[in-house]
Amino acid sequence: MNSISIKNLSKEFDKFKLDNITLNLKQGTVLGVIGENGAGKSTLIKLILRLLHKTSGEILVFDKPLEQNETKIKEDIGYVSELTALPSDYKPYYIDKVFKKIYPKWNSDEFFKYLDKFKIDQKKKFSDLSRGMRAKLSLATSLCHDAKLLILDEPTSGLDPVVRNEVLDILREFMLDETHSILISSHITSDLESIADEIAFIHNGKLLFHQSMIEINENYGFIRCTKEDLKNIPQNAVYATRDDLFGIEALINPKKISTNMDIAPANLDQIMLFLTR
Repeated sequence: MNSISIKNLSKEFDKFKLDNITLNLKQGTVLGVIGENGAGKSTLIKLILRLLHKTSGEILVFDKPLEQNETKIKEDIGYVSELTALPSDYKPYYIDKVFKKIYPKWNSDEFFKYLDKFKIDQKKKFSDLSRGMRAKLSLATSLCHDAKLLILDEPTSGLDPVVRNEVLDILREFMLDETHSILISSHITSDLESIADEIAFIHNGKLLFHQSMIEINENYGFIRCTKEDLKNIPQNAVYATRDDLFGIEALINPKKISTNMDIAPANLDQIMLFLTR
């Protein structure tokens, strides 16, 4: 079963187009979405949530058409973005009161357990909490109505490493249930490398690749070499190169190289840098 199935999805704006995206998020997996600012990551997420309306294509969530089943589907989705903001004067007890009326499966006991776990001051208004505490409170609200799918748009942006690690631990705990899935967009690629099973790379509105982390580790390597060394590498093994003061840096496919060169695994930042520039 797929938690999300997207086929030939497009959205046209005056100066930008999300162009013919096809990808799936399998149940029980974490899909990380990467790309530069303006690549189309947030547009994709907004289309999945019907915060924007598509120009063409198909979106299925839990194998059901989104348009005809929106209300029911959203009961099983938790959503957090870096811009997620609860009303500024809401205190946690009132958030509980309101969300009980919104979600049939809202779990008050679990919500207050998260507040204790995150050390969130229940007497403070949302606007008076630190950025890290606001992020954790938003995450708590997304986890306490028995969601099967989390959709997270830059959830750790601007958070310090300690808080980011806490958030990632909560997401790992969420994924212990094999019926759960996460779609997460982030500029912090090290977070995705630690939690994602698969990566979708969007550039200028197009899907460059959708691969498992295992495939990425097998298919992308990084080397520093001289121009002479580069001539000995098969051309079809080189994705991209760039010159620096110390020679040549290259993103390569290690499987297509037979020579004994010192090839390091390429991280997601390096892959993005080379494939987009």
